[in-house]
Amino acid sequence: MSVRATRRRVLSGAAAATVVLSFAAAPAVAMPDNEQQPAAPAPSIPLESPVAPPPTDGKVPVSVDAIREREYWLDEYGVRDAWKESTGKGVKIAVIDTGVDATHQDLSDAVVDGTDVSGMGDGKGHRGLGSEPEHGTLVSSLAAGRGHGEDNPDGPGKQSGVIGVAPEAEILPVSLWLGNEEPGVKDVNEQIPNAVRWAVDNGADVINMSVGSDSPEWPQSWDSAFAYAEEKDVLVVAASGNRGSGLNQVGAPATIPGVLTVGGVNRAGQASWDSSSQGISIAVAGPSEDMVGAMPDGGYAEWSGTSATVPLVSGTAALIKSKNPDLSVAQIANQIIRTAHDAGEKGQDPFYGYGILDVKAAVAQDVPDVDKNPLGSMKHWMSVHRPAPATASETASSPGATETPHTEQVTEEATPPVAQAPLNETGALPVVILAGFGLVVAGLTVAAVLHIRSVNR
Repeated sequence: MSVRATRRRVLSGAAAATVVLSFAAAPAVAMPDNEQQPAAPAPSIPLESPVAPPPTDGKVPVSVDAIREREYWLDEYGVRDAWKESTGKGVKIAVIDTGVDATHQDLSDAVVDGTDVSGMGDGKGHRGLGSEPEHGTLVSSLAAGRGHGEDNPDGPGKQSGVIGVAPEAEILPVSLWLGNEEPGVKDVNEQIPNAVRWAVDNGADVINMSVGSDSPEWPQSWDSAFAYAEEKDVLVVAASGNRGSGLNQVGAPATIPGVLTVGGVNRAGQASWDSSSQGISIAVAGPSEDMVGAMPDGGYAEWSGTSATVPLVSGTAALIKSKNPDLSVAQIANQIIRTAHDAGEKGQDPFYGYGILDVKAAVAQDVPDVDKNPLGSMKHWMSVHRPAPATASETASSPGATETPHTEQVTEEATPPVAQAPLNETGALPVVILAGFGLVVAGLTVAAVLHIRSVNR
């Protein structure tokens, strides 16, 4: 898909930050049957300027008859087997995106009324917005599409159309405006925290964020919203971005502690070059190439990118939550990363995270319990990196004292003091000091003797 982004300058206290938010999907390209796509560079060899295929104005349409066959991840990633354990019933997935077409035949029973945080939506999150209004519908179909037509005799949902990883979960849409400037649209750094908070307050168990930025840092205005999700035990799943969209490294919100960040792999299970990125915050990788999904107005399309991978992981989290409602976010995240198949360098690495997603194992396999989220804590990060506000006792002036003028808030980390060597590393006082002290004592002694003699006379 073509890549469009919006740039906003954000002031937070005395510090300023610039964030570019875009959709985490790679350009879609239709290749002639007699031409083959050139081999992509090895994912372990970073390039300064990776060569991306030319963007097109739209996504390649797909016939409804071919959709279910093209959902290769249903079998290759153990989704169908996972349905024997759970189908996501009773779990709500908030899709913070460009709005969801609730009338699509594969989503009509799955999408509930949501909200709009951009100031331009329909108030329910059902209207497509921004430069890619279809994006939220594509994402939602892979998370909780139910298909249409006759009942599926071999599992949940219907026989035709797109079926999501958690076909009995609910989609709670929260619409954003991203991708181009428009009068009346709220600032993106107001939209994001408002969207997260609203989703948490309205019953989301999982928050799907198939959007990304070009910076690993995020405005301070986002802090409390993601800390709030952590406090209320709501899992946030975010995209790592795509080199094909110009994102060579993971950007916020996928760098926020506690967020489950998703990378992408090709059909061979190798880190995708165009349809993924790299960074130490990647937790797990999943399919991001040759994807299909539902389009507004009843259509279907081919697409690629970690935008498509995130709803597969969000759906997996919904399956786990549905099967084990008492599991915490930390335990759900741990379940997903500990059952992933190790790839790349042994252990966690910046391309695959802890490994490649295994939906069946994540739902069915037992892993040791954890007390802390293995992906980190936003609240802890804030306590270390954000200055605490002054208390009333610290700011109150004494009676009659002159009020100290306010100064700008300092956000840089303090430089630790440098240890200095002692004046005399032997532990003894310098000779000059001892000699001087001796002369003073001798003088006082002589004066005392003379004084005693004078008194005796």
